[in-house]
Amino acid sequence: MNAGPGRPSGGGGRGRRRRGRRPPNHRGQGTGPGRERQNQDGIYTAPMDHSYRAVMSGNNGHRPGRSRPGFAAQYPQPEPEPLPTREDANSRIFAFVDDLFFAAKIQETARKLNVKVEFVKSDKELADRMQQNGEEKPSLIIFDLNHANAKPLTLIPKLKSKLKKGTSIIGFLSHVQGDLKQKAHEVGCDMVLPRSAFSQNLPQLLRRHGAPEDQPPTVQ
Repeated sequence: MNAGPGRPSGGGGRGRRRRGRRPPNHRGQGTGPGRERQNQDGIYTAPMDHSYRAVMSGNNGHRPGRSRPGFAAQYPQPEPEPLPTREDANSRIFAFVDDLFFAAKIQETARKLNVKVEFVKSDKELADRMQQNGEEKPSLIIFDLNHANAKPLTLIPKLKSKLKKGTSIIGFLSHVQGDLKQKAHEVGCDMVLPRSAFSQNLPQLLRRHGAPEDQPPTVQ
């Protein structure tokens, strides 16, 4: 009864249903068959969508929030002003450092700031240098906490009990040596810094502790 006219109308109905599904897909809902048609039509295909995310993230497709902590801006601190030159000034900073890189860095930084730093290898040598300074105690003692010959964990408590609060003791180590950092604090080290932080703050440390006692410290 409806055989003749019905078939064409049925086919047209299927065509209308396909056209009726396009608006949701055009609005970005790319699931199922609709996504396949989008690929065929060249609209919002999956590769384009992936590239779009990569460009927006700026980090090969990773989310921007994940990349920010690793690339946080670190602003260097301004170089402090050199101290007035005093040829008769005593050394107020001593260092137990055998690492050639850090020894050279400390020497160069101290030279720029007109600060005297003496390198010592044992507590006896330190005692002899301190005796030459008379009653003036060191303002700062720097320890490379990996200096095996100096035995920092044994020497630090001895120096701390002798020098009291008049002398600051600062140690530096690798950032992965958490146990050594804890032990250094326990035996009396006032401050323990990773190598990178020690290097970054070295000018300020030398400037502050290298200033004569009669000169007020400069606030950086």
